[in-house]
Amino acid sequence: MPLAPQVVVIGGGLGGLCLAHGLRMAGIGVTVHERDPSPGHRPQGYRLHLDSRGAGALHRCLPPRLYDLFTATAGLPSRRVTVLDERLREVHAVTFDSVSAGGVPAEGGSAEGGSAEGASAGGDPATFSAPVDRMVLRQILLAGLDDVVSYGAEFTHYEHEGERVRAWFADGDSVTGGVLVGADGVGSRVRAQLLPHARIKDLGTRCVYGRTLLDERVAALLPPRLHEGFVSVHARRAGLALGLVRLREDPAEAAAGLWPGLRPQWPGDYVMWALTVDARELPGAGAELPAAGGLHEFVKRRISTWHPDLVSLVAAAEVDQTACVAIRSSVPVGPWRPSNVTVLGDAVHAMSPAQGSGANCALLDAAVLCRALSGAVAAGLPLDGAIGDYERRMTGYGFAAVRASERAATAGSGPLARAMFRLGRMLR
Repeated sequence: MPLAPQVVVIGGGLGGLCLAHGLRMAGIGVTVHERDPSPGHRPQGYRLHLDSRGAGALHRCLPPRLYDLFTATAGLPSRRVTVLDERLREVHAVTFDSVSAGGVPAEGGSAEGGSAEGASAGGDPATFSAPVDRMVLRQILLAGLDDVVSYGAEFTHYEHEGERVRAWFADGDSVTGGVLVGADGVGSRVRAQLLPHARIKDLGTRCVYGRTLLDERVAALLPPRLHEGFVSVHARRAGLALGLVRLREDPAEAAAGLWPGLRPQWPGDYVMWALTVDARELPGAGAELPAAGGLHEFVKRRISTWHPDLVSLVAAAEVDQTACVAIRSSVPVGPWRPSNVTVLGDAVHAMSPAQGSGANCALLDAAVLCRALSGAVAAGLPLDGAIGDYERRMTGYGFAAVRASERAATAGSGPLARAMFRLGRMLR
C-alpha cells in the first residue's frame, strides 16, 4: 500500500475542519492553515440550519463523541415560520409537520433544494434538521485539532513540485503536501489560481446581522410566534429576520461529559436578527463599510418607524457583534482537469442563503472528498483520479444548489418578496 499523502488545507472554516477530522480518522496526515489570528477574531454569523447533508457529513467524519456533542448542542427545531408586517401583524405562516413514523421528515429535500426545517434534532443524521450556533459548532470542530490547525497563515499562492504541491504564505513561510485543498471561502485564492476563469457575482443585496442576548426584558419584546420558529418581518424595501437560538444542552455541560477539557464559549440564549436591504442603501456602499457601531445605528434608523418592540430589540443588541455580509453567488463552470489541487465549499460553489444549503454543501464536500482520498489510498489508486471523481460529484450537487438558491432568491413578485424569501430560508 502506498504511503498516505499529507493533505494541506487552506482555510479553517466548517468545511476545512470537518475534512481534517475525517482525514485523521482515516489515518491520513493533514494540516489546516487559517488566515485569521484566532478562531474568534471576527463575527462569522450566528445561527445556521443544518439538515441531513451536513449532519450526515459530520457523522461520517467526526469521532463519535464529538458527533454526539454536536447533536447535544443543536438548537431546538422550528415548528413554524411566520411572516409579520412592521406593526407585528401576522401576514402568513407555514407550519412544519413532525418527523413521520418511518423516520423520514415530512418535508424532505435534496442537495439541490435543501430540506425544510422539521422537528428533528436527534442523533440520527438521516432525519436531522435543526438550527445550530455557528461558533459553538466551530469550537466543536476544533476539538482535538490543536496540533493540526495554525493561525495567522495568509495563503498567497501554490507551486507544483513534481508530484507534490507547495503552499506559500504572506510571511514567506511555505508547506508541502501531496494534496492541496482550498477551503478558503468565497474570496478563495486557491480557486483564483486553479480556476482563474471562475467568477463570483454580487447579487446586489446586503445583510446586516446582529445578536441580542435573551433576558427577561428582551423576552417580553419578542413576538409570541418567535417561540415556535423563525419570524420574518417585512416592510417597504426591507425585511428583518428574527431567529431564537436555544440549545438543547449548555455546551460546557455537554462537553464535560463527552469531551472533557473542551470548554465551548457560549453567551447564552439569544435572538439573531438580520436586516436585508439593497446594497445601495448602506452608508459607504461601494467603499469601506461602517464599523459595527455604524452598522448598528443604520439598522436602528432603518426600522425606527416600525413596532416599538422591534426597535427596542435591536437597540438592546451587543453593538460590537453587528456585521454586514454581501450576498454573492458563484457562476457555475464546466469540468476542469483534475490534479492534486482542489477546492470545497464557498471556494467553488458560493451561493445565496435562500435555500439554506451553503454550510450543508461545504460539510458534504468534506465527507465526499475524504471518502475519495481514503478509498484511493487504501486501494493504491492514483489520487488525481480520486480527486476527479470528487470534483464531478461535488460540482453536480454543488452547482445544482447554486442554481436552486438563485431561483429561490429571485422568486416572488418584487424585491421585497425576494428579500423575505432569502431571509426565511437563511435563518430558520
